Amino acid sequence: MSKNSDELRGYLAEQPMPPPRKESVAVEKPHYLGHRDRLRERFQSAGHGALPDYELLELLLFRLIPRADTKPVAKALLARFGTLAEVLGAPTNLLQEVKGIGPAVALDLKVIAAAAQRMVLGEIKEREVLTSWTQVLDYCKAAMAFEQREQFRILFLDKKNGLIADEVQQTGTVDHTPVYPREVVKRALELSATAIVLVHNHPSGDPTPSRADIDMTKEIVETGKRLGIIVHDHIIIGKKGYASMKGLLLI
Repeated sequence: MSKNSDELRGYLAEQPMPPPRKESVAVEKPHYLGHRDRLRERFQSAGHGALPDYELLELLLFRLIPRADTKPVAKALLARFGTLAEVLGAPTNLLQEVKGIGPAVALDLKVIAAAAQRMVLGEIKEREVLTSWTQVLDYCKAAMAFEQREQFRILFLDKKNGLIADEVQQTGTVDHTPVYPREVVKRALELSATAIVLVHNHPSGDPTPSRADIDMTKEIVETGKRLGIIVHDHIIIGKKGYASMKGLLLI
């Protein structure tokens, strides 16, 4: 052999062996990504009516929880609170008791809830309240059903029963809200309202009117009547339903 061949073999023998080539391993995408795409496509093609509450809630959670499977979170929220409206109406501290919901996500859900309530309130303002009673109840339930303290709310109406204003007049304790009939009627006169709807919630969940509720309502009715203010109804909101004093023939 030639001298050059011997030198080449010697050079190659001194070189370290290259490391074995690693076979490329395909990175598997999380299973929920395909599900998200399919759900978005269904919403886009068929609208929200084609989706049950848990899937619509999933869609909301996609943006709020970008790197996790949101289906179990959505189902846990509905198992805890009942309906999508009740999930959005729940206070942040209760939302955070559900696994997967942290402070940021709970706050974002409340922002969505506020936007939804503004939308429903806008629809009520465009119509006669007494002919949009279902929307009024939906709005009140979403706004108050899961409040942990009693709130006393008043819907002030004009002579055509259109909504002038929606105000929380008092916030009380878990089982009592101080209400002053003269202040209720005074505020109605300030707004030039000719009728009102009273609303308050029972944090206990039971919307049955108490004796104090009935007596207070009758006093407001009598005070308002002397000044031309009609009380159309007093609605009590609970977690699982509502009671209408007019429907119960209490006013």
